[in-house]
Amino acid sequence: MPGRNRNDLVRGPLPDWIATGSGRDSARARLSFRTVWISDLHLGTSGCKADLLLDFLRSIECETLYLAGDIIDGWRIRKGWYWPERHNDVVRCLLKLAHIGTRVVYVPGNHDEVFRDYVGLEFGGIELRAEDIHVTADGRRLLVVHGDAFDAVVLYARWLAFLGDSAYTLLLKGNALFNAVRRRFGLPYWSLAAHMKKRVKNAVSFISSFEEAVAHAAAERGVDGVVCGHIHTAEIRRFGDIVYYNDGDWVESCTALAEHADGRMEIVDWAARARNLAKNADKAAPRAMVPA
Repeated sequence: MPGRNRNDLVRGPLPDWIATGSGRDSARARLSFRTVWISDLHLGTSGCKADLLLDFLRSIECETLYLAGDIIDGWRIRKGWYWPERHNDVVRCLLKLAHIGTRVVYVPGNHDEVFRDYVGLEFGGIELRAEDIHVTADGRRLLVVHGDAFDAVVLYARWLAFLGDSAYTLLLKGNALFNAVRRRFGLPYWSLAAHMKKRVKNAVSFISSFEEAVAHAAAERGVDGVVCGHIHTAEIRRFGDIVYYNDGDWVESCTALAEHADGRMEIVDWAARARNLAKNADKAAPRAMVPA
């Protein structure tokens, strides 16, 4: 990142859960997984839900963490610098996780394609790879990619992708305003952008075609499944012998993909979890007595 080096990111106050180096949060039990996949953080944009992401990272432990692309949004940074301290906190957390023994694998995407020039190297203990083959606890081989190679718009009409990116940025700004109003009324985060995308017929058609293309490519590679990101839509879906997994994103849905110790896979919806916790807290809160 321009103007900063790794030492700048590691120095300074760390979140409480990693300040001691133990990687444990004494205030609550952590969710334990064998493997976790996250992608499409889009650090460097106002759409990144850094607070929810940090809450997720401080709530889990895993043997392997995959960063499946679009971690830093180079497209947006080139247009104008935006990098709040919470985005630094995310980078420091990831570096700290690698430092305390989690295997962290970074598979760059199209928005952070500059890092593709460094695949095969390590940065602060984080491995950079063009793709990876992950073997689950129950012996299945999963191809791990970002997914933009299967996006015909990005691949064959780059200018159209940038135009779509601008429209998407406007939608995310509207999403931010919408949620600012919700916060004023004490309501938890809810993704207007994700809701709108699901309601648009062409977007639904594109997502389905994308999933089929990725699954077909995985079948040709002779693997049992594929994990990707890119389209900001978390999903677990079977296509014949291939299981397609998408871990979602951290600008709309705030989701991750997780593998349990026995190889079972699930989508972790952190925004929904936050909403449920808020509802339960509201129910448990004592209510003021109204005089008769």
